[in-house]
Amino acid sequence: MFEESPLAISAWLDREDAHVADMIRRYGVHITYVGGACGAPGCSCEGTGEGPAFAYTTGLFGIGHPELAIVNVKPATAQAVLNELAGRIRDGERLLPGMLLTFGDAWAHRVTVETIPNPAEIAFGANRHYQRPDVFSVPLLQLTYDDRGGRFPWEEGYANTAEMQPRPGAWRA
Repeated sequence: MFEESPLAISAWLDREDAHVADMIRRYGVHITYVGGACGAPGCSCEGTGEGPAFAYTTGLFGIGHPELAIVNVKPATAQAVLNELAGRIRDGERLLPGMLLTFGDAWAHRVTVETIPNPAEIAFGANRHYQRPDVFSVPLLQLTYDDRGGRFPWEEGYANTAEMQPRPGAWRA
């Protein structure tokens, strides 16, 4: 079995830290995609993780806003949604739990904003960037999207499964 040396791991983490900081300087946000077992319809992501695939931001906490996460969408969709909302936030919009968001022609789904009660189990990279211990994790909001019929997970007739879009607090990295 091959094990990385502590020196090699430290060097990799230093490069990753520099990359995250550079992306935030350039674009205002860094997006981390964690490819678990993607459950999105038509998703060709091949993950071996036990948790769902998800993406989250790093960079919004630095301007006084919670970070954002979205679960089980394709990487390109996650990037588009998170970048759009990060841009709105940088332009002064503040996302609050319970808000309903739309994306015009860019994405057909509506999104509602929900608080994630266990951010320390998800936003490892953001917590590392801001040097936050688990007990003082950066806050994290889940972007919960509707199904093709316009229903959300708590509404009767919701077409997707709990595995596809688990409820906040019911999943972790």
